[in-house]
Amino acid sequence: METIAEKKLYEGMFLVDSGKAASDWDGVIAAINKVLDRADAEIVSMRKWDDRRLAYDIRRTSRGTYMLCYFKAEGRKIQGIEKDVQLSENIIRVLILSTEQMTDRKSV
Repeated sequence: METIAEKKLYEGMFLVDSGKAASDWDGVIAAINKVLDRADAEIVSMRKWDDRRLAYDIRRTSRGTYMLCYFKAEGRKIQGIEKDVQLSENIIRVLILSTEQMTDRKSV
């Protein structure tokens, strides 16, 4: 008998290279979608949050674009999302938090 796990709402902050975001915006969005699709996640909302100078260089990158994404996924799939981000050439970092509601704040 197969157990069906309930999908919970998660908030993901994806950090991408600002240079790649400026030159290939569709490619950046596609990379995030690909990572989430591999985990069978259902994207609820995705938007550009901000573009900032990083406190220190990451992968020889000094500026980053932050993408805020809300998605529904099974809890056991989060580790796979984080692993896929580590292997991605387009996504530098990700922070995923479990949430119960989406924030309604506008971009700064």
